[in-house]
Amino acid sequence: MSPLSDLRPGPIAFRRAAAGDRPDVEALQRAAFARNRRLLGVEPLPLQADYAHIFAMMEVWLAEERGRLRGVLILEPRGDDLLIWSIAAAPDAQGQGLGAIMLDAAETRASQLGHGAIRLYTGAPLVTLVAWYKHHGYQVEREEQLSDRRMTHMVKRFAQPASA
Repeated sequence: MSPLSDLRPGPIAFRRAAAGDRPDVEALQRAAFARNRRLLGVEPLPLQADYAHIFAMMEVWLAEERGRLRGVLILEPRGDDLLIWSIAAAPDAQGQGLGAIMLDAAETRASQLGHGAIRLYTGAPLVTLVAWYKHHGYQVEREEQLSDRRMTHMVKRFAQPASA
């Protein structure tokens, strides 16, 4: 498996998180999702997570710029797709293209795994975020009503690599 850092030369480097990175990942998640908490009126799902479980069961990638944590990409490889469980940029990195870089990295990772689809979900009230994902090739697959929130499930399909 080639690391995501090999995927995109430039100021952003990706590396797989280690257990010692967990406090920094949790802090970035809290900061990145603070705005969503206000818009949703409920605690965002990534802030309710058990990060010991996340680190044990998912791929946690750190997007760093000159050694400084700028973003976190949490991926869950599944049978036929790759789920972007969380994509978060530090508040001072939002609006600067880091999210698009992380989406590209997720697509590269899906290709490495032989998957032809990436899925994600977001809060339905976050209409600007849904539009942003659409701008990057994702389509609404369905909406789901949970007990305390409405979720928009999205998918992006692409050609699988010939070796898959």
